Amino acid sequence: MTAKGTAPARLAPRAIDPASILNALPDATLVIDGTGAVRHVNMAAEQLFDASAAHLRGRPFAELLPADSPIHALVAQVRNQGGSVAEYDVMLETPRIGSHQITLHVAVLPEAAGCVVVSLRQQSIARRIDHQLTHRGAARSVAALAAMLGHEVKNPLSGIRGAAQLLEQGARAEDRSLTRLICDETDRIRALVDRMEAFSDERPVAREPVNIHEVLDRVCRVAQHGFGRHARIVEHYDPSLPPVSGNADLLIQVFMNLVKNAAEAVPAEGGEIIVTTAYQHGIRLALPGRDTRVHLPIVVSVADNGSGIPEDVQRHLFEAFVTTKPNGTGLGLALVAKLVADHGGVVEFDSAPRRSVFRVMLPLHEDAP
Repeated sequence: MTAKGTAPARLAPRAIDPASILNALPDATLVIDGTGAVRHVNMAAEQLFDASAAHLRGRPFAELLPADSPIHALVAQVRNQGGSVAEYDVMLETPRIGSHQITLHVAVLPEAAGCVVVSLRQQSIARRIDHQLTHRGAARSVAALAAMLGHEVKNPLSGIRGAAQLLEQGARAEDRSLTRLICDETDRIRALVDRMEAFSDERPVAREPVNIHEVLDRVCRVAQHGFGRHARIVEHYDPSLPPVSGNADLLIQVFMNLVKNAAEAVPAEGGEIIVTTAYQHGIRLALPGRDTRVHLPIVVSVADNGSGIPEDVQRHLFEAFVTTKPNGTGLGLALVAKLVADHGGVVEFDSAPRRSVFRVMLPLHEDAP
């Protein structure tokens, strides 16, 4: 009880740890000392450089980036002239982390002589959302085309195949190869139309809790005994991940397509596919058919050491009929984009020679912690 006329004693405010503030920032932030060594990194920098803080601290900053990276020149400029400098649309590219378009900010740290702070902001959330909307638009275009083909093409194909079979019954032996060619080609076209019809299914995905590792285990097992037997498949999983919200069969189809593409991209000798799961602070998007926005913290990455994706193809990679394969249809990644969008997720990629990475970000199940 307080004396009359005196104010109650206030609790002393708790001290705020500066490291916790840095870890809350979405931008990768590093402190570089006067010798060029990394003194501190936040969680976003650990994610960007794909390494722990304990591994990064004490390492020369020059070892993290190629010698010709423009970031080194900006750090040297700030160290020599003081103040701060910002640079937009800088390409951050290493064999370990791939290519990232970033905004760079470098400033001196007055409280610590010789130290500079380097802040790296990856491509904006707005750009990611714009890419995702582009992918969804491409999928809708294919859906309309598939509906038209299903009506206008499949029925005539059945008639053509039936007529070829009737002709085959009375044809001479040397002519039967032609009727068989007609049947085979009509079957091939029908199979292509059937694959496209998957885009016309606009029903909401029936979601349930899915253990993403069970999905990936099945995909990797099929790959190891089939289309990916020539490659080394490495699995780096976070065993503590909660279940995702989705449909297991559709997610198997998503990652089967991604792993199959990786298997076709890697060299026959020394090919490697790395499948990784992690929990990260993702972006927020609205689920189809819902007004609320969800967090997308579950990240599944499929990386390969193939030759990379040609730069002129990258912008349109998730559009239908865009492919780098001689005999490809260009529907696999378009279907991946549609199915991931149907789950309320995001798919994106980075590509460089000897390292291409596809990342799928998915929502948690609503009952997951």
